Amino acid sequence: MVTPNPEHALLTQLLVGCRGNDRASQRQLYLRHYAYALSICLRYLHDRDASQEAVNDGFIKVFQELPRFDEQRFPDLAGSLRGWLRRIMVRTAIDHFRALNRHAFQVDLDTVPAPPDVACSPLDTLSFEELLRLIGHLPPAYRTVFNLFVIDGYTHEEIAEQLGISVGASKSNLFKARAQLKLLLKQQQHHAYAGYVR
Repeated sequence: MVTPNPEHALLTQLLVGCRGNDRASQRQLYLRHYAYALSICLRYLHDRDASQEAVNDGFIKVFQELPRFDEQRFPDLAGSLRGWLRRIMVRTAIDHFRALNRHAFQVDLDTVPAPPDVACSPLDTLSFEELLRLIGHLPPAYRTVFNLFVIDGYTHEEIAEQLGISVGASKSNLFKARAQLKLLLKQQQHHAYAGYVR
């Protein structure tokens, strides 16, 4: 006999309540996932106030789109819900980023040659927290493309579509983000920089 998963049962109950516009259920779902959602938005916006606004807008979308989320299809409801919520938060953070940084991608970088993506680099030796801290020092356009490509796994074509830029501009921004991260590692004399030195 299979033992019922209490987490699965609680999440199912919360989702039913949220679909019925039960404010207590919505509040509980919000509180349970707020820190996770904020961490996603902070990666793109790097400003706490703007990130909190994006989180709130994202949860409005979550509650609006919840009828389309079918928890019966997923044995790992918690993981599936987090993945679905992450996609909504990334889209919402990108919308806020575009509104705040209208001119960040104004220059078309198609003319700048970008080398092919490197499969492994010294950046891979950084801890996730170290990498996020370094990414925070990048200019907004570089940071956004780096997050979308490296952290969230979007293709250059998907990034170009989301940000309203060319594929070449996406590749160029990624190349420049990696170059700037390399420079930051050098300035901080970080152990990962040794991997760049031949």
